[in-house]
Amino acid sequence: MSKPVQPVRTRFAPSPTGYLHIGGARTALFNWLFARKHGGTFILRVEDTDEERNTDEARAAIFEGMKWLGMDIDEGPDEGGDFGPYNQSERHDIYEKWFQKLVDADRVYEDDGAWRFRFERKPITMYDLVCGEVTIDYTDESINPDMVVKRSNGKFVFHFVNVVDDIEMEMTHVIRGEDHLMNTPKHLQLFEAFGVEPPQYAHIPLILNQDGSKMSKRDQGAAVGEYAEKGYLSAAVDNFIALLGWSPKSEQEIFSVAELVEKFDLDAVNRAPAKFDIEKCAWVNQQHLLAMSGEDFAAAAAPYVEAVGVPVDGDYPRIVVSIQEKVKLLSEVPAMISFFTDADYPFDGEAITKVKNNAQAGELLAKLAEAFTALGDWGDAKASIGTTAKENGAKPGQLMFPTRVALSGMTGGPDLGEILNILGQEESIRRVRRAVTELS
Repeated sequence: MSKPVQPVRTRFAPSPTGYLHIGGARTALFNWLFARKHGGTFILRVEDTDEERNTDEARAAIFEGMKWLGMDIDEGPDEGGDFGPYNQSERHDIYEKWFQKLVDADRVYEDDGAWRFRFERKPITMYDLVCGEVTIDYTDESINPDMVVKRSNGKFVFHFVNVVDDIEMEMTHVIRGEDHLMNTPKHLQLFEAFGVEPPQYAHIPLILNQDGSKMSKRDQGAAVGEYAEKGYLSAAVDNFIALLGWSPKSEQEIFSVAELVEKFDLDAVNRAPAKFDIEKCAWVNQQHLLAMSGEDFAAAAAPYVEAVGVPVDGDYPRIVVSIQEKVKLLSEVPAMISFFTDADYPFDGEAITKVKNNAQAGELLAKLAEAFTALGDWGDAKASIGTTAKENGAKPGQLMFPTRVALSGMTGGPDLGEILNILGQEESIRRVRRAVTELS
């Protein structure tokens, strides 16, 4: 897609009636990416006219979620701008002014206290940047009756305020969910009645669960606010949700935010619904964790480690980097490194059972403790495991696993050599002897 001639202006217009849903976050991200790609303006407009359902908590969750995802806002309730106010609840006088234009043009009439917009009885064709050409025939009034634009209580409906705000705020592109596709011809009739050129529309595909059902706010992974708590990186979540309906036209799946901005284009948004896969999201997060420097990974994991009362000084950086390749989520870090910081670490039940099934394990570990004690160069500790096994008629693998369980209580984890180096000679010997006692 060539760069638009007009300066791009996109918007995200959430209602503060619930937390930021993954679908809403994806809509916001696509608008933000498109604006950033074309050097345009990204606007946050809050549709807060539903007084009974609006909550301060929901509003805060939306703002915090967008901030966490890194979507900086150019114009909005907090940022200000030349096209405000950016809360619909503060724009009633503006709506009245535009409503009067419809009255003066004889395009509205009163019906039981409400006001209806008089549709022109003709086919309305729109060209959507994702869905292509769509036509709705308004010829038959029984199928498409004139729509209410102002209720009997004096409040304006979504369709009307949505169009007025897009006119007033000079929107060039409206990128929103496909569930709004059938509303657009109604909006186009309003634009035509106002004598204003409409923005370009792009309706992005729905997000479905793996079973094909429409994703709801109650489904796993729906609440953006939970991702940080669960140990996801914001850049990884941006990466994942960008792929829900957009394809880079290459095999690449892992993107930095800067790469998303560079490569994003509405031409590459798919028509078919996207399927949400929380396991894929965790995998994407793991790739972002792997790409971090050890220093950055340690800093990112620190809040999760401190939350369980473990200090992040001393050997912490070295310890945490040893498991960087082993975790998908930062929230997994505390459990993964717990054996380093807990001298009385528990033995995993399955692990100790497997060790006990090896009749030689206890004897081999006792020999290993002796070998460790005799070592003059602790750098040879890992190699001595294989040597000790062979000297006692066993294969190296028969001692490697028992040694891992002895040192960590776990079946998996960092490289054995790294564990030995971090624990040091004295502590490693103590742990091996502790395991021998456990097995006796």
